[in-house]
Amino acid sequence: MMLTSAIGVLAGLALLLGGLILVATRRFRVRDATAVERLNAVLPQTQCGQCGYPGCSPYAAAMLAGHADINQCPPGGEHTVRQLATLLGRERKPVAPQFGPAPPPQVARIDEARCIGCVLCVRACPVDAIVGAPQFMHTVIARECTGCELCLPACPVDCIDLLPLALPHGSTTRLSGAAVTVRATQADTSRTHPA
Repeated sequence: MMLTSAIGVLAGLALLLGGLILVATRRFRVRDATAVERLNAVLPQTQCGQCGYPGCSPYAAAMLAGHADINQCPPGGEHTVRQLATLLGRERKPVAPQFGPAPPPQVARIDEARCIGCVLCVRACPVDAIVGAPQFMHTVIARECTGCELCLPACPVDCIDLLPLALPHGSTTRLSGAAVTVRATQADTSRTHPA
């Protein structure tokens, strides 16, 4: 009888501790996810990999975990470093030169005459800036495009070009780290390809 009582008490304690661990795990995971999302929102979303991580979200998670520094994002520039320092309570520092220069603002353009509608570029785009249906031509929503170049290797017919952005006076881009949308016009969309 006493053995049964002891087993019952131990089982009850095990269930109670298991429940507490489950609640704590979920609560802290939500906090970490929210913190990663806040850091990720500051990053330019170019998914360029210059920071040494495969995209902006993994870089944000690495910063939160203490595995990456705040100055590894050349496309974000000094403005992004300042915002990350504020969010993480770290010292501001210049962008580390070993991660390369910031790429110039650019936007993808699909030569619709050569597009075969394979949808591979749509799947490759991390920001859903390419629209189109299978077996139909695709196009790029320029204001959403970050110029990350991930659509280029996905295209089997090489119908995607990256064009520099001609920025009107006072406009901003995602690459500045200060804005969410790109307000720009394309410099030249009249490129031709031999058939």
